[in-house]
Amino acid sequence: MQLLSRSGSTRTAPLFVLLLAAALPGRAAAAPSAPPNVILFATDDLNDWVGPLHSGIRAKTPHLDRLAARGVTFQNAQACGTFCAPSRTALFTGRHPSTTGAYTTQVYHHDRPELRPLQVALREGGYATFGTGKVFHHPAGYLDLRGWTEFHPRAPATRTAGWPVDSWRQGAPLPTPVPYSKFTREARAGTDRSFMEYAPLPDEVEKDMADTRQTEWAISVLKRAHTQPFFLALGLYAPHFPNYAPQKYYDLYPLDEIKLPPLKDGDTDDLPPAIKRFNDRRKATIHDKLNELGEMKQVLRAYLACISYADAMLGRVLDALDASAARDNTVVIFWSDQGYHHGEKGHWGKHSLWERTANIPFIWSGPGIARGANVNATVSAIDTFPTLAELCRLAPDAGLEGQSLASTLRQPAQAKDRNVLLCDVLPGGYTIVNQQWRYIHHADGTEELYDVVKDPHEWDNLAPQEKYRPVMAELRRSAPRHFASPGPESNALRLVTAGESFRWEPKPAGAAKKAKAAK
Repeated sequence: MQLLSRSGSTRTAPLFVLLLAAALPGRAAAAPSAPPNVILFATDDLNDWVGPLHSGIRAKTPHLDRLAARGVTFQNAQACGTFCAPSRTALFTGRHPSTTGAYTTQVYHHDRPELRPLQVALREGGYATFGTGKVFHHPAGYLDLRGWTEFHPRAPATRTAGWPVDSWRQGAPLPTPVPYSKFTREARAGTDRSFMEYAPLPDEVEKDMADTRQTEWAISVLKRAHTQPFFLALGLYAPHFPNYAPQKYYDLYPLDEIKLPPLKDGDTDDLPPAIKRFNDRRKATIHDKLNELGEMKQVLRAYLACISYADAMLGRVLDALDASAARDNTVVIFWSDQGYHHGEKGHWGKHSLWERTANIPFIWSGPGIARGANVNATVSAIDTFPTLAELCRLAPDAGLEGQSLASTLRQPAQAKDRNVLLCDVLPGGYTIVNQQWRYIHHADGTEELYDVVKDPHEWDNLAPQEKYRPVMAELRRSAPRHFASPGPESNALRLVTAGESFRWEPKPAGAAKKAKAAK
């Protein structure tokens, strides 16, 4: 079986995918007579370098391949935020930042308490709701405590500290020395020393790692006797930096086999001036420094190792589900909050409107969902809430944005492409994406346009060419007519804890500016 990518290239599916597809070509499992259980398996900073997706670089992800073989893989799924906080807020509220004002580090349940998030809607719809790990943004005060039957902290002390979920603190295994990576030691002095930090850990400490412990708790939930449908959200920190993973996952990627992503000299020359300046600085301080230190392949190896570690945690969950009474009536969703650049367009990190940040793994399986199917039509993670509202028979919420994918999950061959929105960190900044085009409108009014069929690496910005003005005008029609003003960022607020609860309060006048200036 040859799978067609958006760029027109093909790849061969894994053997077991072929066998399953031959046996069940696009057929859906029987639709449930009762509302299905739901497992939301979230990862952090995972781009499209995974087995089921049509990317040039692929990590070893046998369990993600296994999930794809029994479900629907969206090849052109777009994130709903350019980094962790806005992406997770958008998914759980079902609303874009242009509606909520949560463009960056805003805390939606402080700014917009009237919004009914996904876990509350499910709880009100008769579900038991369980969560653990990085489901919302990781610092203290971001977890929306409303609507959970039970939310499990890895470290009990976090209950009274605003529920932070950092994976490398609170007694988690650390390498020797810390920091370990040459880049972190030599180029990041004076920082929090987690960016670009990586290290292999002894295999025997895997059981003590934060993501492992949270996975094991999720498995314990699957082993319970449930008397009502359940929603289980498991959020891994991997493959977010620091890239600490057991040695056995590093061993999957010998350095001499690591392939670097394709780069183009002068790739930033046709970018808007402000974007070019930012990326050129980023390239000089990160990309060029990695080359100077000879660390490029080591950093990619660490990222790939953490992807395989996350995949192993998915495998544990799938094994537990298959051994449980919930096996035949559970929807599994695999999702990443956004992707990650490794030098493409001179950029290392997320916080961009280009393909490497925007395109994410988004795979669904379960009753009534086709098996072994690929969908090339453009979708968004913002579609999660409306899709679950239909599948789980929840009360209507007229304010939800995005579209239900329920019919596409049943009949993927009938999927139709559409324009999809991804907001940037400032009002007026966004990208509109479909199968052929990526149009980027920056908050300062400058633009980019890429024909992603002919130019999948987004190397040639077509926006300056007059003949593409009609294309951009048509794509702009899908942009929001109004962008909400940003709510207060978290550094303008003060977190007040009270037992196992917390609240946010405005800081005294001038305190927020002082805090920002001190950073």
